[in-house]
Amino acid sequence: MATAQPHLYSFPSTNELAQQLRPYVLRAQNAALARHDTFRVAVSGGSLPTVLARALLEPSNGTPEDTPQFAKWDIFFADERAVPLDHDDSNYKLLKDELVNKIPTELGAPTIHPIDANHVNDDDPQELADLYQEDLMRSFAAKDSVKLPVFDLILLGCGPDGHTCSLFPGHELLREKDAWVAAESNSPKPPPKRITLTLPVVTSAHDIAFVATGAGKKDILKAIFDTEEGRSLPSALVNQGGGEKVSWFTDHPAVDGVAFPRRGSL
Repeated sequence: MATAQPHLYSFPSTNELAQQLRPYVLRAQNAALARHDTFRVAVSGGSLPTVLARALLEPSNGTPEDTPQFAKWDIFFADERAVPLDHDDSNYKLLKDELVNKIPTELGAPTIHPIDANHVNDDDPQELADLYQEDLMRSFAAKDSVKLPVFDLILLGCGPDGHTCSLFPGHELLREKDAWVAAESNSPKPPPKRITLTLPVVTSAHDIAFVATGAGKKDILKAIFDTEEGRSLPSALVNQGGGEKVSWFTDHPAVDGVAFPRRGSL
């Protein structure tokens, strides 16, 4: 388990947050392209796709370092709801509507890995999870046997209860060590059927970023960063497992009252 501390960044507004998220994501992209000419990223839903679009769809300054090379992006989902791909609860639809459909043609089109829509109505989402894990294996373990996929970047949100992905406080899935993708049939937050990356997969990524904004997050962020009781919350477990690989991008209202040291720039 990692022992180094995560990085907590705080900005006056969501716009300024997005301006700082852009170089962070593009540095991760450029490092990944140097490693293996592909940028494998996992994203969650909520407000994240909107902030990500605000960050990435701004005009480039013209340098290769500041240019999203979307044609080399492989986008997976950190979690997904067992609903049709055109359903309002679908993270796939959210990402398409907020980001992918707005990408200028000259920047290329990313490869997106949705869930298998043929199984969203199954009573048990386990088959959906198994099929998504097989998709990951084709991308990450095509030539060699690997214990865990190593994403170049995972972009996460944090719920008001401290959940991230579809990993909820006190849930048995937090103890899953072997599966890459797990099924959830009775999520405490609707819709009840979901799939999610497991904690070992999340904390194995090269870089992990949370985006959390608004005064509604200040109590849970104080618990995560400042209290012993908060250490067992899923987002705090990512902090512990990922250590200095983890960066939090917040606005000032979200960290009002948080004592953990924070920075105003990368």
